[in-house]
Amino acid sequence: MLCMEQDYTILLFYKYVQIENPAEVRGWQMELCQKLGLKGRLIVAHEGINVTLEGTTENVQKYIEELEKDSRFLNIHFKKSKGTGDAFPKLSVKVRKEIVSLHLENDIDPNQITGKHLMPEELKQWYESGKEFYVIDMRNDYEFKVGCFKDSVLMPIQNFRDIPSALSYIEHLKDKTVLPVCTGGVRCEKASGLLVREGFKDVYQLYGGIVNYMEKFPAQEFKGTLYVFDKRITMDFDPEDRHEVIGRCDKCGSDTEMFANCRNKQCNKHILCCDDCRMDDGTVFCSQQCEELVLNKTL
Repeated sequence: MLCMEQDYTILLFYKYVQIENPAEVRGWQMELCQKLGLKGRLIVAHEGINVTLEGTTENVQKYIEELEKDSRFLNIHFKKSKGTGDAFPKLSVKVRKEIVSLHLENDIDPNQITGKHLMPEELKQWYESGKEFYVIDMRNDYEFKVGCFKDSVLMPIQNFRDIPSALSYIEHLKDKTVLPVCTGGVRCEKASGLLVREGFKDVYQLYGGIVNYMEKFPAQEFKGTLYVFDKRITMDFDPEDRHEVIGRCDKCGSDTEMFANCRNKQCNKHILCCDDCRMDDGTVFCSQQCEELVLNKTL
């Protein structure tokens, strides 16, 4: 008997919606995902839900059907991509204070204040028409290094929660048209709302995030590959693999899209590192100091 290969799908979605009982929703989601053999990360909070899952294509569809039986989770933009079957090592379902960690003292409800949604087709028209606008990348610096929209602006941040303290970097754009972008859109719901609250006059956000744009217009205005938080690490949406490699090895500067974590566990810095700059066993150190600290302990 022939063994048919399983077809896997990775599902990415979020929704800002009032959840009175996040612990109860967590239990329901854990049970549902275990029943369907799904792995990945789910965050549930009073403000909503943020999910990345992988499973067989059939079971991912069953998950969506079960989720939508709850009226709180209707009208969600589900983003799907081809899975590998091992993108996530396990299932993690957690209750948190926020579904993305911005840590504002005066929090933002994206259902009350947020940027205007811009469809990928509209952004494409903006580029082609020569409209004046500024793409503000709201991702972590290491995500930006391997792929970004052309001429986009990255504030001097290492994490999303650094954005409030870095707004002075884009103060000169307050009267311009600005477009915050992020992977799937969830970070930009709050980030664009923050810009509106801080007095930026014409604030948009890319509907569905970078994922949505790259699916429709691969290897075009978005240069490089998209960083994703699973075993794939990066994604290229172009079936002909025509994308431009913009990543540079943090050690020698050569072209690469390969990431690694510093072997010094006290550091664990996530860096781009080519094959030539790795040790024979694949080990990577981000600096000579980290290398000496680890090697001196093992001698």
